[in-house]
Amino acid sequence: MLELNFVRNNVEEVKKRLAVKNFFPLELVDKVVELDVKRRSLQTKLDSTLNQSKTLSKDIGRLFKEGKQAEAQTLREQTTQLKADAKQYQEELEETVKALDATLVKLPNLPHSSVPEGKSAEDNVVVRSHGEFPKLDENARPHWELAEQYHIMSLKLGTKITGAGFPIYIGKGAKLQRALISFFLDEAEKAAYTEVLPPHVVNPDSAFGTAQLPDKEGQMYYIGADDLYLIPTAEVPLTNLYRGDIVKEEELPIKLVGYTPCFRREAGSYGAHVRGLNRVHQFDKVEVVQIAHPDKSYDILEEMVKHVEGILQKLGIPYRILALCGGDATFASALTYDFETYSAAQKRWLEVSSVSNFETFQSNRMKLRFRDKTTKKTRLAHTLNGSALALARIVATLLENNQTADGIVIPEVLRPYTGFDIIN
Repeated sequence: MLELNFVRNNVEEVKKRLAVKNFFPLELVDKVVELDVKRRSLQTKLDSTLNQSKTLSKDIGRLFKEGKQAEAQTLREQTTQLKADAKQYQEELEETVKALDATLVKLPNLPHSSVPEGKSAEDNVVVRSHGEFPKLDENARPHWELAEQYHIMSLKLGTKITGAGFPIYIGKGAKLQRALISFFLDEAEKAAYTEVLPPHVVNPDSAFGTAQLPDKEGQMYYIGADDLYLIPTAEVPLTNLYRGDIVKEEELPIKLVGYTPCFRREAGSYGAHVRGLNRVHQFDKVEVVQIAHPDKSYDILEEMVKHVEGILQKLGIPYRILALCGGDATFASALTYDFETYSAAQKRWLEVSSVSNFETFQSNRMKLRFRDKTTKKTRLAHTLNGSALALARIVATLLENNQTADGIVIPEVLRPYTGFDIIN
């Protein structure tokens, strides 16, 4: 959620930056300012009325002591009216604050000044690429055919017991999943992240805190009987660990990593581009989260990007990094870098990670603050997160890029985890 003071004092800048995100109901910005003016006016009236009532109450007590009952009674009638006025102002104030909050949460985060303009993914900017495309046999097969051939993954069985988009991993396929999870977690531990194993369901306050609500409720699985949501990413529970807290400045940055399954409805997804593991409703992911000092968050963003790069390089997967344009950036992000790996058999790029800085957008919703050592005042922290990494498309890429006539070769870095060097 945008900081109200910033919106109030920078109306035209806010509108200009929101336009970069192709957000054009800019009248909402004016509505926020209008409601804020009304809120402050009502608060002033309420405070003044309560102060008058308090002063008169003291005068009434004094007059009664002096035996001036008639004068005291006149003032008592005035206080009765003041209390009625105060009640009305209080009710109007509560309604106005509710309307203000409801309007403010509709505004997306402001894009960083470096975010390129554009309307869709086609306008994203390639920052850099790494690695060479593997040269496969002309009969190379896509991962969903390889998975069936070597009996390591089945979408049909997942459909049988749950529904479409819930893959089942079998034998060496299951071990490969487990190996990747352990490898990703170990890499994060080397980078000084603290591992957390969080719940896989969250309450609405947590989903609101990281801006899944009210923006993405249609993409989450909802457990109505308990008013809980299956998590779309470990970002949600990990970041919410500090919701409502005031942390010490010297504790920053707080670095967390968590492995969880992720659940996404992916409503409306269909077509050839979502075959196999390209888009599923449940997948495993290792997520890194940092809670950072505002002055250092963009250096930390680059650090997180390099962390993901290091993992992909060790796996020997060709990749590219894209800076998302305004039209493709998420509701909550100030700046996002996407990682895509090249899937050689499909001859297409697959997104495997997003690394984002949310600045104060999430922390303002969560009231996540730190105490400034110099001023002794509290400030909103910056939050960042990144996939390190999402397994489904990594598995798809590994299977396709490493296929040979003898089987699927396991990257050397994973062999201590898998206990085998080929799937055949």
